[in-house]
This record gives sequence, C-alpha cells and structure tokens, in this order.
Amino acid sequence: MSIKKQFIKTKPVCKVTFSVEAKEAIQASVIGDFNNWNPEEGTLNKLKNGTFKGVFNICKDASYEFKYVIDGTFVNETESDSFQWNEFAGNENGVLTV
Repeated sequence: MSIKKQFIKTKPVCKVTFSVEAKEAIQASVIGDFNNWNPEEGTLNKLKNGTFKGVFNICKDASYEFKYVIDGTFVNETESDSFQWNEFAGNENGVLTV
C-alpha cells in the first residue's frame, strides 16, 4: 500500500495516487471525506501485477479520513499520515493531510 502526493503550484489541489496490492481481489476503491465515502467516485484500476491504483485531485490545506474497500472489506492504509477513531464505524480511519 502506498500514497504519493504531488502538489500543484498553480491550483488549490494535490494529485494523490493511491495504490494497494490485492492480487486476488476483483475490485477496490478508496473512500473518504474527499469523495463523500462513495466507492464509485473512488474506483481504483487493477494493474497486471495485481495492484489497484488511482489518481485523484484533492483540495489542499485540509485533512481527510479515508479507507480502502477491497471486495467489500474495509482496509486502512498503513502509510496514512495518522489515524482517527471514528465512532460511526467503531474503528480507526486513516487520515490524509494535504
């Protein structure tokens, strides 16, 4: 799993690349505050090596809670900037700060 951030000097967004290895999985998404927790807006593409990857423009100067959904299972990014307890979910969410 990994997160790569590319800050755009001329725009108020950061290009964030999410990638997660899930060779046996059929589908994967990244969901969070930045896309209203909507799996369809965070769909990741499966590469030949079994990694799911996607690039999203996310507004800068904020922090967002997020998770991966891999074949219906919620998974935290181990390389999150931090973790935040979420009462609604009853567990921790990863936090992305851009």
